[in-house]
Amino acid sequence: MKPVYLALPLILLLGCDSNEVGDVSLGLFTTKDIKLDAFTDPVVTGVTCHVSSIEANLDFSDPSDSAIACRQTGLISAEMIAAIDKSDSGEVLFSKSKSIFFKSMKIRRIFDPEHQTLMYVSYSTKETSGSFKHSLSTVPLWGTEAYGKVSGN
Repeated sequence: MKPVYLALPLILLLGCDSNEVGDVSLGLFTTKDIKLDAFTDPVVTGVTCHVSSIEANLDFSDPSDSAIACRQTGLISAEMIAAIDKSDSGEVLFSKSKSIFFKSMKIRRIFDPEHQTLMYVSYSTKETSGSFKHSLSTVPLWGTEAYGKVSGN
């Protein structure tokens, strides 16, 4: 086989998203689909987030809109909360390319110690129509082993 034929499957696999759990077509006469991704927080493994975003298959850039919903799906311990970044900007947990021009969608976790809540924000890294598109979901620690045992910085 020629090297070009061997590289093609690899290139196609690089475009696949292993976190994708759903794909909704927006119609027969459009190349846009709603992609649904799921991921488990790598540190607070008792939290699962589902993110929806538009993918435009034949465009150079996907729309910036996204939505996120995160829920407690397992144990959340005080040790897990102690191990996360508690700065005001939190930390990026997930990133997905949305354009060949360096636009991406990111998911960031931020801890609110006063309300004992994990906040997950989905956002676009490029301004669109005068706005940076974003969506927020929260997971309260109330009722978990970690509630009341952790503080901010």
